[in-house]
Amino acid sequence: MSEHTYRLAVIVASTREGRFAPVIANWFTRQAETRAHVDLDVIDLAEIRPYELRHGSEEYESFAKRVEEADAFVVITPEYNHSFPAPLKHAIDLLFPQWQAKPVGFVSYGGISGGLRAVEQLRLVFAELHATTVRETVSFALAGNLFDDEGRLHDPAPAEKAAGALLGQLEWWALALRQARTARPYGG
Repeated sequence: MSEHTYRLAVIVASTREGRFAPVIANWFTRQAETRAHVDLDVIDLAEIRPYELRHGSEEYESFAKRVEEADAFVVITPEYNHSFPAPLKHAIDLLFPQWQAKPVGFVSYGGISGGLRAVEQLRLVFAELHATTVRETVSFALAGNLFDDEGRLHDPAPAEKAAGALLGQLEWWALALRQARTARPYGG
């Protein structure tokens, strides 16, 4: 990896049967893949199954290593009852130092609020973990109405612009914080 390339872990938070998350995740990863300096790692919590991870197990260690190796994160989250999914909270709480001094961005979806209430709560959680959340977000209100049957947005321009802004901020923070962690390990 070059000094300008950073590892972006995209965390797909929904684990529900029939979830819309893969549509959003596929759309976002296509946006991220257009960036020259991004090395993507998609962490789908439906596959990780955070409630089944036991400290010290091979699966736990694999998850912890993927989070540790990431320079930045994007959490793709729905909004359930004005909050984010419980498996996401469990996955976050399994680790601590692996999140520290790294930037986190959000792509949210849901009803009329587009998942933004879930994002606001996640900002508090990540602040407690000494992670830095970026301002820019991508939000899809009434997401099911915005995409066609092939997972393409009917009107892609606004979301693509928002994704570009989010990815730009993440790249800056990812590289700056990686350089800072290398020069002086974070001791939070």
